[in-house]
Amino acid sequence: MCLDGYTAVPPTHLATVVTYLERREPPPPRSRDPLPLAAIGADVARYRALYRAVGESWLWFGRARVSDDALAGILGDPDVEALALTEAGRDVGLLELDWRRPGEAELVYFGLVPEAVGQGRGQRLMEEALHHAFARPIGRLWVHTCTLDHPGAVAFYRRSGFRAYARAIEVTPDPRLTGDLPRDAAGQVPLLAE
Repeated sequence: MCLDGYTAVPPTHLATVVTYLERREPPPPRSRDPLPLAAIGADVARYRALYRAVGESWLWFGRARVSDDALAGILGDPDVEALALTEAGRDVGLLELDWRRPGEAELVYFGLVPEAVGQGRGQRLMEEALHHAFARPIGRLWVHTCTLDHPGAVAFYRRSGFRAYARAIEVTPDPRLTGDLPRDAAGQVPLLAE
């Protein structure tokens, strides 16, 4: 199959390159105190507020397209853990892990609110993600990121011990046009259909 060249994408859709990364080694023992993480549990309103605060700039839409009942079911699953990094009583980071596949965990969502980026919190939050993920008997932690995410995401994951192992192209309706995100979200990504 030849995939060389350009492929037109309808103006109502987005296309992005997705990179899959994995880490198979557990982290070294903790060298500092854990961060203040709070379990979100099945608190759908809290989860949605933090998800939007972290991901709207990067057009995160996966959980925005899920009904409240379906999201409560995901968050209430004992093999899913959603945690908030809290500072001064405010949620500033999101870490979501999923152990529903035997022998592995997925780092489903990971990020900080915009004003918390660039101050070392990301690396500390990743340390927490690694310790939480490998606290269960797994052989692999994996994550995917895309070209709509922070431009440094792949490099950050690689510095955190992940290695890229696959790539895919995702084409999806633009969440700003479906009403899943506000029309002014992610101003760096042109809105083609008005």
